[in-house]
Amino acid sequence: MKLTMKQLRKRANDVERVVIESVDLSLYLARPVIAGEEYILADDKGALLKTHNLLAMKRQLKAVVDCELFLRQQSAYDEMVGHSYGAQSNTMEISLGRDPLPDWLQ
Repeated sequence: MKLTMKQLRKRANDVERVVIESVDLSLYLARPVIAGEEYILADDKGALLKTHNLLAMKRQLKAVVDCELFLRQQSAYDEMVGHSYGAQSNTMEISLGRDPLPDWLQ
């Protein structure tokens, strides 16, 4: 399901965590998790919220929510080298913390 930034502001206290998904080398999408359900985040016009660097995404999110952020990345390495491991996931999630950004990064 899609959630706009405006809707996220209204439900900020319900957000358990936000996963920032690294889709490509420099493309990031945000996925807030509310009540165990993962949403895709859109801007107020309804277009997917995407940035070309991680810090820009963190800035937008930290202005709205106060929860732990995670970075999620999936590697295509196994597929590229011809490994045929069944339905195993090679998804990696790394905690980015929940602290606000320091003033010099604002």
